[in-house]
Amino acid sequence: MPRNFLQRAVFAFLTVLITVHAYVFYSLYVINGNTLMMVNNASSVLGAISKQGGVYMFAHLLPIWAIILIEFACAYTLELVMGSPCSFKLASRIMDPRKNHPMIFESAIICATVGLMCPSMSLLAAIMYYPYYAGFNIFTLLANWLKLVCFNLPFAYFTQLFFIQPFVRTFFKFLFRKDIAQREALAKQTEAQGAKLRAANEPEAIEDIVKRVDEIREELKGMQGK
Repeated sequence: MPRNFLQRAVFAFLTVLITVHAYVFYSLYVINGNTLMMVNNASSVLGAISKQGGVYMFAHLLPIWAIILIEFACAYTLELVMGSPCSFKLASRIMDPRKNHPMIFESAIICATVGLMCPSMSLLAAIMYYPYYAGFNIFTLLANWLKLVCFNLPFAYFTQLFFIQPFVRTFFKFLFRKDIAQREALAKQTEAQGAKLRAANEPEAIEDIVKRVDEIREELKGMQGK
């Protein structure tokens, strides 16, 4: 899909923008929502967060907008540096984008991206949300990381494959529709020129084959005469 750095940056920005908001909602409401409401004796998650003074991160209570900005910065950097380029290379190892259907190849890229980004972001989250008030233990950090991977991986896979990536790719095609149309027209023109060239070379190829067959027959006759 993206062909240059600007397009890759825009594609990554759209993906991370939606994904970070989805993950913050998933983490606060789905995973920790009941705990937050019970601990703070509140009837809603937002009420519980407001009552406790924010969301715990780096041993401090921060507002939700700060949580989103920090996670966005980390995820966007990882996506540009590792997620996008490495996922394409991994998918290209098992599939050929010139031969496989684009939908299948794009699905392979999504799976590779999730496989790279989910453990990476879960590790960062384990570090950011670690309960430092109780002291630090490397084994507790690793256990929290594994727990987050188990929580996040199914959510990441299904949301990226069926919701986020289809929406981002559709919106991306709309933003760069002129460039994509020119690229497709150039590809069709190149294919048509290749077809014409192959058609023009077919008579010569057939003539060469017939000539070679005649030569083999003459050689066989000579061998039989001997």
